[in-house]
Amino acid sequence: MSAELADVPETWAAESSEYRFKGRVVQVRTDRVRMPNGDATEVVERDIVVHPGSVAVLGLDEQERVLLIQQYRHPVGHRLWEAPAGLRDVDGEPTWRTAARELGEEAGYRASEWHTLVDIFTSPGMTDERVRIFLARGLTEIPPEESDFERIHEEAGMPVVWVPLDEAVAAIQRGHLHNPLAVMGILAVYAARATGYRDLRAPDAPEG
Repeated sequence: MSAELADVPETWAAESSEYRFKGRVVQVRTDRVRMPNGDATEVVERDIVVHPGSVAVLGLDEQERVLLIQQYRHPVGHRLWEAPAGLRDVDGEPTWRTAARELGEEAGYRASEWHTLVDIFTSPGMTDERVRIFLARGLTEIPPEESDFERIHEEAGMPVVWVPLDEAVAAIQRGHLHNPLAVMGILAVYAARATGYRDLRAPDAPEG
């Protein structure tokens, strides 16, 4: 194809919206959406999980190992290997700073070099959640005396490991890793390595 391959923003009109549920993090809303259909107009209901958005960060060291944490996820009944991640829950905070905060809180590391890896909608058929995944390099461990974050509930006692990038990709191919942000982040880093990391975007690059 000759044109640039890119998703296109577009909003079809909603005749009405009704909130069915409002929780601590997510809400569920039903929109009655006008669907263009030739000369006619069809109105259908679409249920939407309203989400504040998230960030994730793939840490990569000089030995080309990626940093992963293991966390219990009750909805799926698994302990999953994941990239440090968290909600966009601080108004006005740049997304890379949110990612840096999560990297420090969940894994105990800080990074000196940040790039944008990939922007995604996690499940666009049902939720408006969008995620930016970052690549962080130049990682150093945060001394315990400089951290006042207390890990509780699912975050208590989370293992932190460094996994060779090729080994992480092989684990994905074997069906052993399931967290979508970790899977997409690892594969994005793998693709970026093949081009010498030359096409990475700035950490504050616009989100389309």
